[in-house]
Amino acid sequence: MMRNRLLGLILASTLVVLGVGVAAAQSAYDAPSVSLVDRGLFRLTLGITAGPSGSPAGFSIQWMKKSDYDALGQTWPDEGHPALKYCQCYGPYTLNDWAGSPVMGGGETSYLQLGDLGDESGLYGNDYDVLQPGTEYVVRGYAEGDGNGDPSGFSNTLTTSTLTSECTQGFWKTHGPAPCTTGNNSNTWPSSCFPMMLGTVAYSQAQICSILLQSVGGNGLISLAHQLITAKLNGCSTSDLTPIAATIAAADAQIGGLVVPPVGSGYLAPSSTSSKTETLDDYNNGLLGGVANCPTPVMSNTTWGRLKVLYR
Repeated sequence: MMRNRLLGLILASTLVVLGVGVAAAQSAYDAPSVSLVDRGLFRLTLGITAGPSGSPAGFSIQWMKKSDYDALGQTWPDEGHPALKYCQCYGPYTLNDWAGSPVMGGGETSYLQLGDLGDESGLYGNDYDVLQPGTEYVVRGYAEGDGNGDPSGFSNTLTTSTLTSECTQGFWKTHGPAPCTTGNNSNTWPSSCFPMMLGTVAYSQAQICSILLQSVGGNGLISLAHQLITAKLNGCSTSDLTPIAATIAAADAQIGGLVVPPVGSGYLAPSSTSSKTETLDDYNNGLLGGVANCPTPVMSNTTWGRLKVLYR
């Protein structure tokens, strides 16, 4: 026994002399906490607050439908499970510059919108789709590790749900003319909205559809146009635009004669549009009042008999 210990000491000393060294054990970062900021039809806005040691390498968020979570005995599966979705956030964000940075000091808070990740930068995940309306989800997170600390344990598990009846970008994106339609959805875009003005340029239904299908790709003009289109479609569907009338006017003024991609090649820096984009997004998610119910129930199957009842 003494001989083995002596050999171990000799080996460790030799490694140090040779410059190999022995790695010191790292402590794990403190776990963050996850809270709900607001809900939408297709999104959930989260607040991620760092623990005392912060998140110097960013954080990761995991989520799944509560129905899947319950089916697994209310336990979280290993990574790779088809029901488990994740997002590794390292920043900086460009679409939502109000969201803060995933790299945080102790007690700082960053924000993340599940269901609205496809146009954002500074993150990587396995699911960029919108969330399902009227659906319960469970969410948790942890601080990423780096050369100075190991990954934290998991945060609290947050249970929440999306809304069921507000008209967001996701609704109009799938309830318009082809290819802006999915499954058995019909075109519910009000004809009175067209041609639609974005700035000083008029667009047809087909052109508006192409804009809604266009990835933002770091272009603030596209993200602003997405929410402005949604608000105007809501306004043409009996929603009261009074709460955002000034924002709509300011957005149209900023867009001016720029032609939104893919119809044109206009560009605006995301930092110059993010405030207006977020205000319009909040309105379209029913957070500012004035939004009427969607023209058709989002989750229901449509039959010819039901269409006759809805539109007679």
